Amino acid sequence: MSSANLPVIVGVGQYVNRSRDLADAREPLDMMEIVARAAQDDAGVQGLLARIDSLQIVNIIAWPYLDAPGLVAERLGASPAHSIYTSVGGDTPQRLINNTAESIVRGETRLALLCGAEVLASTRRSRRAGAKLPWHQRAMPKQMVGDNRTGFNEAEARHGAVMPTRVYPLFENALRAHLGLSIEKHRQRLGALCQRLSAVAAQNPYAWFPNALTADEIATVSTDNRMVCFPYPKRMNAIMEVNQAAAVIMTGSHTARELGIPEDRWVYLWGCGDANDKWFVSDRINLHSSPAIRAATGRSLSMAGLTVDDITFFDLYSCFPAAVQLAMGELGLTLDDQRPLTVTGGLPYAGGPGNNYVMHSVAAAVARLREDPKAKALLTGLGWLATKHAAGVYSAGRPPTESWRRTDPQIDQAALEKIESPPTVEQAEGPASVESYTVQFNRDGEPELGIIIGRLGDGEKPGARFIANTPPDADLMWAMTREEFIGASGHVSHEAESERNVFRPSG
Repeated sequence: MSSANLPVIVGVGQYVNRSRDLADAREPLDMMEIVARAAQDDAGVQGLLARIDSLQIVNIIAWPYLDAPGLVAERLGASPAHSIYTSVGGDTPQRLINNTAESIVRGETRLALLCGAEVLASTRRSRRAGAKLPWHQRAMPKQMVGDNRTGFNEAEARHGAVMPTRVYPLFENALRAHLGLSIEKHRQRLGALCQRLSAVAAQNPYAWFPNALTADEIATVSTDNRMVCFPYPKRMNAIMEVNQAAAVIMTGSHTARELGIPEDRWVYLWGCGDANDKWFVSDRINLHSSPAIRAATGRSLSMAGLTVDDITFFDLYSCFPAAVQLAMGELGLTLDDQRPLTVTGGLPYAGGPGNNYVMHSVAAAVARLREDPKAKALLTGLGWLATKHAAGVYSAGRPPTESWRRTDPQIDQAALEKIESPPTVEQAEGPASVESYTVQFNRDGEPELGIIIGRLGDGEKPGARFIANTPPDADLMWAMTREEFIGASGHVSHEAESERNVFRPSG
């Protein structure tokens, strides 16, 4: 028995509401109460929720409240001394777990409830029907804890590189070039990767799409799988229009024993890490790697005393295939590795409930680890445009060490900030080449916007990075999806009226 009060997850709960009938719609407050009580039942001891001293709620996109922690606490009959409502970011649940674990070890937190819910399916359906939902008042939260910066700068915004659906394809095409794949071979690779995720979702009772799709069904553009932004058709995009909730109860091993929580419910956080890449995409060292994922996962593994070879299964954040592959690259994983890459099915298939997806992956991992106490899991979370990263290594059955000591995340962050960014220029003029690109399509299947990240050639700032659009030329944009455009040479010019750079390929 360890002498330290080691952080453990003792209860988890999940909920999904797939009903299309608005009469069945449940608001986030209801759903969070459901999963909190499910987590208490899962821990095997009643009365836990009334005793929590920390209540932490993940940012709700579709239906925020003025005081979500206060409303949830009232529902649960709890009076926590510590309560927070977070800022946005898919890394948030894992970061909360990391911070809570440290707080438990320090003796600052005794029993914590972490939860979140998302209802974009119901709210969008109600708007389309012109129906009013009879829920608590929607309001701007009075306080949000965390980094509230936007994920893009002004130059990126002017050129349309703001939405994840447009930016992750820039990473994906850069990955294709880095791997040396043709467009067709790359399409096949993405289909094979996503088929693996979909197969897991088909076995997940809480998945939004609990059905297995083939690689061709995912990767082939069709009337019901339209191209969104090249190279991603719809079935490769995170689906946020879901109704899902999840919760986790955490405590220390000493406290769990005092409360009578059976040890077969305990899952230990063996190691953790979190780090941010350069905040703006324009400042990244390249578009096919993530030094921050390497730092966060590496710190988690080293703290746990493990290597990636010791991990039994993963859940790599999967809003888009690029996110999975960035993590795979930093961990040294290949598609030949048959270990599971997800325990839920991922955000395009299990569902992407806003900022709370990782709470679901943790809940699913906890259930699996209890079944196999010798197994080790590595989970990652990601926020904004592959910007914010968090990771955790978990196992059941026995504690990792006699002590638990988290390294200050600022140590890794300081090293990441020292990485030199390429020079950038906002108003680009002169010979240039393409570093990465994407083409956005409209709902009729026609290309409507080309986005370029490029480098200047000869001139005042050779090698400087810029962001640009292509001319509104449908033939050009179609060609960009059929022929490799990375490395293409041309000329970039700044248009004063639109305040945008425009890249025109040679020839």
